Amino acid sequence: MAVLIQQVVEAEYAFVIHTANPFTGARDELYGEVVLGLGETLCSGNYPGRALGFICRKSKTLQPRLVSYPSKGVALRGKGLIVRSDSNGEDLEEYAGAGLYDSVLLEPPHEELLDYTESPLLWDEQYRKEFFKKITKIGIEIEKALDGCPQDIEGAFQNGEYYVVQTRPQVGISTTLKGG
Repeated sequence: MAVLIQQVVEAEYAFVIHTANPFTGARDELYGEVVLGLGETLCSGNYPGRALGFICRKSKTLQPRLVSYPSKGVALRGKGLIVRSDSNGEDLEEYAGAGLYDSVLLEPPHEELLDYTESPLLWDEQYRKEFFKKITKIGIEIEKALDGCPQDIEGAFQNGEYYVVQTRPQVGISTTLKGG
């Protein structure tokens, strides 16, 4: 067993990227989700509601398409260190993030009730489009660096910077197929 100790990115937004669409299996399009605050509200079943979701074809002219508006009621805000066990050991076959082991923030995060009226990601279409394009480019580059293997990527955005905090092979997608 291994333990990961990592600095928490005090995220404005957290995101998950699936470099192959998990709903259709299409390898030529990426699916992403974004939440306000830390990624725990996105990756944990403890926070009901939808994330801001999009699909983007992996082409030269990236044209992300919004597929879901968010309905999460809270964001988590926090800092410090996060401790988690080896994520490879926690996955059940064909199901990533089974949650057999907990991630623990050493400084407990606080919940913030969400007011989406001030989020440019929701109300500024150009900002949202550029944000989705940047996330798509990150996913494409990581997948390319890992020999074309579809990836499940977790990341954060803070003060104009994008951070990748985890990547692992995407489950449920054949790694022998190339293309859509």
